[in-house]
Amino acid sequence: MRPGKRLFVGAPISVATANTLAGCAETLARRARDAGVDLRWVAPANYHVTLAFLGWTGVDAIGSVCDALDAATAGESRFGFRTTRLGAFPSLDRANVLWAGIEDPGPLSRLAGAIGEAMAGLGFRRDARPYHPHVTIARLSGSRAIREVVLPMAEQMFGDTKVDAVTLFESETKSSGSVYREVAKIAFKRARNTALDSEKRQTSTLERATPDREPDETQTDDGWPRGQGPTE
Repeated sequence: MRPGKRLFVGAPISVATANTLAGCAETLARRARDAGVDLRWVAPANYHVTLAFLGWTGVDAIGSVCDALDAATAGESRFGFRTTRLGAFPSLDRANVLWAGIEDPGPLSRLAGAIGEAMAGLGFRRDARPYHPHVTIARLSGSRAIREVVLPMAEQMFGDTKVDAVTLFESETKSSGSVYREVAKIAFKRARNTALDSEKRQTSTLERATPDREPDETQTDDGWPRGQGPTE
C-alpha cells in the first residue's frame, strides 16, 4: 500500500471559546465521575469544527487536495460562528460522542458543501449524513445515557470564532486518543480566475486519491460511525 495519511478538513475554534469550553468540560468531568460515566476528553488544543472527513489519502494526492481546497474557498469572505449548547451523537440517552453545537450553522454548512463537492471531484466519498457542525469535546467507548450529566449545563454559550481559513489536518489514532497535526492552512482569497487551478485539479482522479487497498474508514475523526444520524 502506498504511503498516506488519515486526513480531514476543519476550522479550529477561537482560543477564548476553547478556554470557556474547557472550563465547562472540567465541571462535566466531575459530574461524570460522580455518575460513574467514563468519558475520554478531547484536549482543548484539538477543539475544531470538521468541514470534511477525507480518511486515508495517498501522499501523492495531498497537493491536489490543497489545490482543490484553494479553489473551493476562492471568494469566500471571513465569517463568524458562535459555539453554544451541548448535545450528543446519536442522542443524550445513548451517547457515543459529546459535543458543543453551532448557533447559526448556515455559513459553515455552505463552506462544507463547497469543500465536499471539491473533494468528491477528486474521488473522495461523500458523507451521506446531513451536515451537522459541532465541536467534539468527549467520546465514550460504548453507548451510555449522559442526559443527567449534561442537562444542567446544556444551554451554555461558549463564545465566538472568526473563520478566515480552513485547515487540512492529519489525524493519528493513539491509545491516549487522537492526535491532530496541521498539514496545510488555506486562507480565504477574493474571487479570481481559477482556470489554471481547475485544469490542475482535473489531473487528480480517484486513482490518485484512493489507496491501493483502502483501510477501514467506518469512523470519522469525531469518532462516530458513518451513516449514524445525529440527534440531540
